[in-house]
Amino acid sequence: MKNTFTTVDFGTGKIVALTARTSGRMRCDIMGMGNCRYAGFADRRWNDPASLNEAISKAVQDAEQDAHIRIHEVTVGVPGEFSNVYTVETKVDIQGAEKRVTANDIDNLLRQAQRELNLDNAAPLHRSPAWFMVGDGKKTLEPVGMHGETLRGRISFVVADPFFVDDVSERFRALGITVESFLSTPVGQAMRFVPPEERDRTAVLIDMGYLNTEVMAVEGEAVVFHRTLPVGGGNIAADVAYGLNIPLDSAEQIKQSYVFGVSGGTEDFTVADRDGVNKTFTRDEVKEVLEPRVEEIAEQIAETIKMSGIRLGVNSVAYLVGGGLVINRGGREFLSTKLGRTVREAQQKMGKLSSPVYTSALGVLDLMIETRNSTHPIGGLKGFFSDLFGG
Repeated sequence: MKNTFTTVDFGTGKIVALTARTSGRMRCDIMGMGNCRYAGFADRRWNDPASLNEAISKAVQDAEQDAHIRIHEVTVGVPGEFSNVYTVETKVDIQGAEKRVTANDIDNLLRQAQRELNLDNAAPLHRSPAWFMVGDGKKTLEPVGMHGETLRGRISFVVADPFFVDDVSERFRALGITVESFLSTPVGQAMRFVPPEERDRTAVLIDMGYLNTEVMAVEGEAVVFHRTLPVGGGNIAADVAYGLNIPLDSAEQIKQSYVFGVSGGTEDFTVADRDGVNKTFTRDEVKEVLEPRVEEIAEQIAETIKMSGIRLGVNSVAYLVGGGLVINRGGREFLSTKLGRTVREAQQKMGKLSSPVYTSALGVLDLMIETRNSTHPIGGLKGFFSDLFGG
């Protein structure tokens, strides 16, 4: 059976709509894509709310034209800026005469975790286990059927900012489109781009976008830590524009083509100045204004990881996504040196969507497919309450 659906991702610099068709559990074809640059958001508010509906409409219309369909319903990814992550370790007694873990025991654990976090009045997007433990046994993600007296677990809940849910729902309604469900963009990225074996020993995911940088810790099937830093690739370009006294568009050209490290050579950069006349800058001139900002962002990332309280092993890996730095040759290695930890680029082969700027959009798409295919979905406002309470 084929199903067609559309997901919409709100990045800090662009809105991306993807229309896809699934056939069976393993097959997914992207039928259409639309995107539109916009002013983004900061401090949990839109930077230019007056033009937001137009940007949404443009992204959706482009996807409709590309896919040759009319879009009536969408699933929207909630950016990390508009969500909170809560985690708790809790324990329940295993019920039944045989003392073997059942789905009911897991539901009891999830209910207890929600009560302990005082989230009974919240509407979580996702609830995910970092791990379960039966008795004094080893950590596992598949405890059903195991024998023991107690079931412990570390559970993560992702809760959306009501402002985002209400505001976006109303904006799509004004366009004649229904928001079918909301999903967490960070969860989608984490599950798609961090391999399970790395999540087993806890990994870091860094999404450097245009206006902010999200730092996440991922364990098991859960995002167990999340912070948004109000700096990104746009701040790097802004420093270049100010330091070299050139327009922001020209600074962005330099920023995107800059190469970190000794392999950068001595190339010059020629761009238009504020009068529209081409001007040339040496690599040393660019380095002097560009790299200090990148070092500052790296220091903020390192401090965020340090203060997160998350235990990372010496072999725990960080993954870098987003278009803020990973598009620069040598950028990943530069960040790795500053963090003192291996930093890898997320691998993806999606044709025209292979650019790192589409990682969040693809994460939402993957999570949508997983939620539809799973009998116990990872998330979604509707799926959460249906799965948890049988409603």
